[in-house]
Amino acid sequence: MKKLDRNGRHPVRLTLNGMPEEGFAEPRMLLTDFLRHEVGATGTHVACEHGVCGACTVRIDGKAVRACLMLAVQADGAEIETIEGLAEADGSFGPLQQAFHENFALQCGFCTPGFLMSLSEYLEKNPDPTVEEIKVALSGNLCRCTGYHEIINAGLDAAKALRERRQQTD
Repeated sequence: MKKLDRNGRHPVRLTLNGMPEEGFAEPRMLLTDFLRHEVGATGTHVACEHGVCGACTVRIDGKAVRACLMLAVQADGAEIETIEGLAEADGSFGPLQQAFHENFALQCGFCTPGFLMSLSEYLEKNPDPTVEEIKVALSGNLCRCTGYHEIINAGLDAAKALRERRQQTD
């Protein structure tokens, strides 16, 4: 059993965007709050806190997951990727972020991290999606500002960019 701190909080150790991180969490602390307040990954947004909107989507051990539906202590030992992990090593936009930028696929941007994290997992599984497949893949993410058309186009462009990148490295 892990030793609790003097406030009864549990130690949580995880890998965040390739780097080891650790902090303490009360037993009922959500992963969203742990990421934002304990380790400073503020790109993960908190919105509905019911798993409906998708704004808090992160990747845990490669799978897109709603961080508002998971306790921080459940993530102990996990590998977590947030939107901050999608950037290139030099800090420039990664292919998904670049596609959203070029397609004007955001307005207020609050939902964008969730869309990007959902797409990052989906495009690994399906590198050449159709419009309909992207619509289904993103059906769990809500945006209150756009008409989704630009988001879908960004998904298609990101898929193309990722395919080209893979071809260059093969």
